[in-house]
Amino acid sequence: MPKNLLYKCALIGRAGSISRFLNTITLNHSLLTGVCFVLPHRAAQKHFESEWHTTYNMPSNTGKRQGKLLDFHRPRIRLDKAPLPPQLKPESRQCLHNLVQYSPSKPKMKFPKSRQAAVLVALFVGRMGDLYVLLSQRSSNLRSYAGDTSLPGGKREPKDRSIEYTARREAYEEIGLPLDKRKVPLLCILEPFLAGSNLIVTPVVVLVLDNTIRPILNEAEVALLFSHPLASLLKTETTSPDPAMVEFDYHTHTDIKEWIGLSGSYRMHRFLTGREAGGTKPVYGLTAAILIYVAMVGYGRNPDYELFAPDQWSHEQRLAYAMKHNEALREAQKKEGIDIDKVPDVQSLPGPHSPGKIDVRSRL
Repeated sequence: MPKNLLYKCALIGRAGSISRFLNTITLNHSLLTGVCFVLPHRAAQKHFESEWHTTYNMPSNTGKRQGKLLDFHRPRIRLDKAPLPPQLKPESRQCLHNLVQYSPSKPKMKFPKSRQAAVLVALFVGRMGDLYVLLSQRSSNLRSYAGDTSLPGGKREPKDRSIEYTARREAYEEIGLPLDKRKVPLLCILEPFLAGSNLIVTPVVVLVLDNTIRPILNEAEVALLFSHPLASLLKTETTSPDPAMVEFDYHTHTDIKEWIGLSGSYRMHRFLTGREAGGTKPVYGLTAAILIYVAMVGYGRNPDYELFAPDQWSHEQRLAYAMKHNEALREAQKKEGIDIDKVPDVQSLPGPHSPGKIDVRSRL
């Protein structure tokens, strides 16, 4: 995110008083809209820093450190104590349970911080008890990926304390999602993906518990906010009652030639949103790949379609190859003192596979 936009889109008032300050809406599967409130830069910056210190119990310029460092890095939501809505379906509860239990595989290489980014996969419970994910339509004025359907997120900044912080900060700046972990607790952090911009993108999965949150869009970056059912990312057909959705294939894919220099192909999945007539693009590319992975982990099954191309490399193999051969990544490793020779060989890493076995030991 550009520096001059860093604090310009901020929530008015503290996260704890947002429902009293703003008109409230309920997050559901209907279209979500919002407005962009702009505060003076210094006032917004002061609010942002105060909000973060309050929410995460981190030391401010005048306060003392509170809480445990472990709680800051990895607070675990307890589903038995969380204020989950009564309409939550059993399969949705199991999905949340699986996501909370999921532990990503240990990375076999060190990634340069200057080439890292994060996206926030914000889930919420719809009116009928299903899980939905918040998606945004990027502004048409952006220089890259203008108008695309995407997840809130952006590049890691030097002051970011963790990759989770990056995802939450970007979502706060783009759509006004509160930083308060009591309102938006962490479910899990997934393995990183390689983006076409040569960034290493880590998905951070959270659950929106407060159904009174009103989106506040940064119009310079986000044109629209809407939702999509998570389970539908594993299906080839939609359950939408919209007649227009029946006329077209809900899910399609395209196998493209590997762009990072490896032989083989990479399968790009595409899902209709039902809003294409209004100019909203389908869920595609990296966003689709991330959401498919989240759905597979959550619902504990493979999709109804072939996930990979016959000659496709795994995400880990693609990352290793890029770390060794991509100029931008090599330069970043050099500047940060990372030994490129310690990056594993592509052939030594496992090929494409489903998410690792989920530890389903009960914490309910």
